[in-house]
Amino acid sequence: MKAIISEQYGTPDTFALREVVAPVPKEDQVLVRVHASSVNFGNLVLLRGKPFPVRFVFGLTKPKYNIPGGDIAGIVEAIGENVTRFQVGDEVYGDLSSSGWGAFAEYVATDEKALAPKPGNLSFTEAAAVPMAGITALQAIRDKGMVKDGQKVLIHGASGGVGTFAVQIAKAFGAEVTAVVSTRNVDIVKSLGADHVIDYKKEDFGSLDRTYDVIFGVNGSQSISTYKRKLKENGRFIHVGGSESQMYQTMLGPLLSVFGKKKFITFLQRANQQDLLVMKELIEEGKVKPVIDRTYSLSEIPQAFHYFQEGHSQGKVMITIH
Repeated sequence: MKAIISEQYGTPDTFALREVVAPVPKEDQVLVRVHASSVNFGNLVLLRGKPFPVRFVFGLTKPKYNIPGGDIAGIVEAIGENVTRFQVGDEVYGDLSSSGWGAFAEYVATDEKALAPKPGNLSFTEAAAVPMAGITALQAIRDKGMVKDGQKVLIHGASGGVGTFAVQIAKAFGAEVTAVVSTRNVDIVKSLGADHVIDYKKEDFGSLDRTYDVIFGVNGSQSISTYKRKLKENGRFIHVGGSESQMYQTMLGPLLSVFGKKKFITFLQRANQQDLLVMKELIEEGKVKPVIDRTYSLSEIPQAFHYFQEGHSQGKVMITIH
């Protein structure tokens, strides 16, 4: 089978397309013929080996997992003898980030717990846009932000892969959503249901006379002190992505409000089969849909990563494989 191989930390140009032996599923594994995958911030972290602490998990001097890629959508080709949830021919999607990665290949063998039935109203390419970015947004809005009906939520960086899901999920939870984007992305977030849109090229949300119950910073560029000012007294700021310095500021956030009740949370999404089922339901009910910017082939993955790391994608950057 063809697969993208990553043997050293560095730039997207270190990726190599090679012919490798197809995997054979173990007793508790499912073999999936991969139709599509996508690019996420976590893929960039594994490519670069930065911030350095991630190397203690993913390989100190070189990547521990030779075939990268977390998001997957495809068809079950074979199952191990202990697999109970899936049958050959099932259409599935999932997140392999806790199961050895390997999505940038024609076939992958993975734990059945990493997969769920594909949303019936999505193509394989659309479904592969959902797992990592969609679950990140779900866990941030539902679990970390604890968003409730009627709350005011601001999403900074609302036009990217995670941000477009966050707008829709917050709306599905009954929030009043304000999206912060650049001029070219105003119409996109309006179409996703944002109640208010702030064009950061024209106005600074930090200077506006509004406060929020929850602020979700997706690769946001503002200082933590700015977010702190815009939170209500019991508000929560959730940080995903962004600069390394901003991550450390968020980790120190509680020190900024020792005498207050504002919460500052930085987190990484965790692959979760039940959450894949939640996203499937939201999608099939028409409450959430993936937004796709560009699509590349398996051999074009270096170009896909070069585009993605520029940070201007409108929704998801996709990889088609079969």
